[in-house]
Amino acid sequence: MAEQRPFLTEASPRGEQTAAAAPDALFDLAVNRAWAALRGLRPADPAAALTTGFLAGWHARTRFARRVPLNAVRAAVSRRPSGGEWHWAGGPQGGWVEGKAPFP
Repeated sequence: MAEQRPFLTEASPRGEQTAAAAPDALFDLAVNRAWAALRGLRPADPAAALTTGFLAGWHARTRFARRVPLNAVRAAVSRRPSGGEWHWAGGPQGGWVEGKAPFP
């Protein structure tokens, strides 16, 4: 019998769209966790990592992140300032704030 890995689903365009707006705190969490996942990957070129399937796969496997549109997460992460400690705050209309996020 083949090993089943239910939590390692492939990204699907159908799962990248959401019907309702996510609360601001959930949007902030999704962006901050997406950046942490990319940082953990330690890509040579972080901008290139945004265009690969890595972020789409992370989005598909992360239950809370699926409530936030992948394109919105990708756009927010792409605007992150270089160097230093930054976190996203303020929901979809927010921005990067210097310092650590108030929660992981």
